[in-house]
Amino acid sequence: MLSDLFSIIAPVFICAGIGFTWIKLGQPYDVNFVTLLVTNIGVPCLVFYSLTNTDLHPGAFESMAFMSVAVIATSGILAVLVLNAFGIEKKTFLSSLMFSNCGNMGLPLCLLAFGEPGLVLAIVFFTISAIAQFTIGITITSGTMSVIGLFKIPILYAVILAMVFLSLNLEPLEFIANTTRILGGMCIPLMLITLGVSLVRLRIAALCRSTIFSLLRLVFGFGVGVGLTELLGIEGLEQDVLIVQSAMPVAVFNYLFAQRYKRAPEEVAGMVAISTAISFITLPALMWYVL
Repeated sequence: MLSDLFSIIAPVFICAGIGFTWIKLGQPYDVNFVTLLVTNIGVPCLVFYSLTNTDLHPGAFESMAFMSVAVIATSGILAVLVLNAFGIEKKTFLSSLMFSNCGNMGLPLCLLAFGEPGLVLAIVFFTISAIAQFTIGITITSGTMSVIGLFKIPILYAVILAMVFLSLNLEPLEFIANTTRILGGMCIPLMLITLGVSLVRLRIAALCRSTIFSLLRLVFGFGVGVGLTELLGIEGLEQDVLIVQSAMPVAVFNYLFAQRYKRAPEEVAGMVAISTAISFITLPALMWYVL
């Protein structure tokens, strides 16, 4: 078991460590370029290739999508209750407590721990989370609702296109499959390296409150993941992936939105950095639990 845990966790630490060390050595790294590249090209290709090259039953997709919505919604409800109880502004912190880093950390972990079937289920969770974050998340942070944002998410079109292929029982042409496989393959390492870069560059403010909220995000995520899967009788691979994805730290995109809309970006950056640091410590226990 210890060797299995090490083989899963070590690549995550090493890739993130490369990004961390790269910046510490004073080397250039354009986070905006890499983020745009991964978000607009890499992730859609990864989603399309993974969904069209899986043997999972279609019912598993529907179940995973429903459970993903349930996890995010439940986390949001708990976050609202806590923020209201302490009289803290929801526009600044609600999104950070709702949305986990199920992309940069969750996808690599699920791939390493559960293989391709686990990655496909993790992608379903990530897709639901991304759509919700770029619609509901932006609405919470900005204070205004914009349906147009939904149509600016490349991953949405990748999912729709993959569902067309699956529903018609079609296989993509070989050159399409190969191209999307190669382009999608860049996502996992770049996500982890960028995570390491972000940890160096983020500036922490209000250390005490950021630490408390970081702990809440991790506790909420793990508790909601375990609680809902037990309550609804979700078992096996789907349960394991849901728990891992929901127990991830604060998503980096929360910081980008906070910075864009001037919602205490330093405190949100602190939540991203601290929750990620804590999760690196708790990761062995989390993976031991699900395995």
